[in-house]
Amino acid sequence: MHMPSIEPEAPGPTMALRRKLLNGWGGTSPSAGYVHRPTSAIDLRHALVDSTSRGSIARGLGRSYGDNAQNAGGRIIDTTGVSDFYLDEATGVVRASAGATLDAIMRELIPRGFFVPVTPGTRFVTVGGAVAADIHGKNHHRAGSFGDHVLAIELALVGGSLVEISPTEQSDLFWATLGGMGLTGLIVSVTFQCPRIETSQVMVDTDRAPNLDAVMELMETGDDNYDYSVAWIDLLARGAKLGRSILTRGRFAHRDEVPTRTDADARSFDPSVLVSAPRFIPSGLLNQWSIRAFNEVWFRKAPHLRRDELQSISTFFHPLDLVDHWNRIYGRRGFIQWQYAVPVGAEETVRRTVDALSTSGCTSFLAVLKRFGPSNAGPLSFPIPGWTLALDIPTGAPGLTDLLDRLDEQIVEAGGRIYLPKDSRLRPELVQAMYPRLDEWRAIRNRVDPDQQLQSDLSRRLNLI
Repeated sequence: MHMPSIEPEAPGPTMALRRKLLNGWGGTSPSAGYVHRPTSAIDLRHALVDSTSRGSIARGLGRSYGDNAQNAGGRIIDTTGVSDFYLDEATGVVRASAGATLDAIMRELIPRGFFVPVTPGTRFVTVGGAVAADIHGKNHHRAGSFGDHVLAIELALVGGSLVEISPTEQSDLFWATLGGMGLTGLIVSVTFQCPRIETSQVMVDTDRAPNLDAVMELMETGDDNYDYSVAWIDLLARGAKLGRSILTRGRFAHRDEVPTRTDADARSFDPSVLVSAPRFIPSGLLNQWSIRAFNEVWFRKAPHLRRDELQSISTFFHPLDLVDHWNRIYGRRGFIQWQYAVPVGAEETVRRTVDALSTSGCTSFLAVLKRFGPSNAGPLSFPIPGWTLALDIPTGAPGLTDLLDRLDEQIVEAGGRIYLPKDSRLRPELVQAMYPRLDEWRAIRNRVDPDQQLQSDLSRRLNLI
């Protein structure tokens, strides 16, 4: 886990490029670019030295749903070849190369009594990607996003210079990099603070809510008593059952709450894959009938009320990781993930969107509702105090494009926004309204990249640069 020195060194040999067809985790909008995979810290730091007509963008494990880590006809810098990290056990501070994954870091941290400050629904995320998307998780209402725990970022700028930025050093560039989707520079390493835990078990409370109003009331009145909270919503339920939900909330269990013989057993963490999705699945497998049946079973199997259940980290935080290549279940056409945030006071917008999706027969079995706490200073960071709803929808669903376009407009009217690192279809004219500090971000970005060498399919599609 040795981290290399950050002292400047000479660039390595001329990079080897390999043309490759890439897409996001949703499997939509593939494009071909020229992939360079540095295998040393020196080469990674100098990956932006050479300019190209189509620019460059960094890519980690490719778990973003849309096209923000693609660059058609240009260079894609695969950061996963440089993945060192180091934990200071006295302070809980981790310093990790951009290509280090949360999976690898968690396997080292948890047995030593630490956890990552924020994790999304998968542990297969690079640290560079966590910063570029300013990822959030089930604890945003208490802990904020990943960027709120970052102490410093080592950033390679276009042309080869290396800077270390932080909330106090070049803070405008620091905040522009959080959620900046790799368009301010190449993230080389990240230093961040991790919380201590006594066990690898989560003490979970479950509530089955009969409708959307009931689950939102439970979250408004009780979330502050929990470190983590998320609600699964049945988007095919209608009428009095509209938005019926399963709410799970929890915290890490204390040592005396876990019946194991040793401290090592109490902090054991060795997640595995239970099954792998077949490579070829018919695109029509997920339809209203199959998803309605799944949702009915999933809702009814949950207890009406359960308290103090011990769950593993994998079960509570990363259930989809138990199925390798779970995105294949959507078939060759793939799927769209649509996630929005609206502020406190816009609860009616949440109700209207859930009603519109349910009325349309939205074929989604992955729909989750969370509450966001205070936002940070990042001009493109997604979370705002309020609510966020995320769902997966198979592409090609009848009327899907028009429906989401209409709902996007409702989100704008409510003062909300779409999560850009997951987007694959937003109309570019709405971005400025959703992110009112976009011009501020552009000014910072243009200062460090005046020739616009950092580009991606997403940045061109949404006219970000």
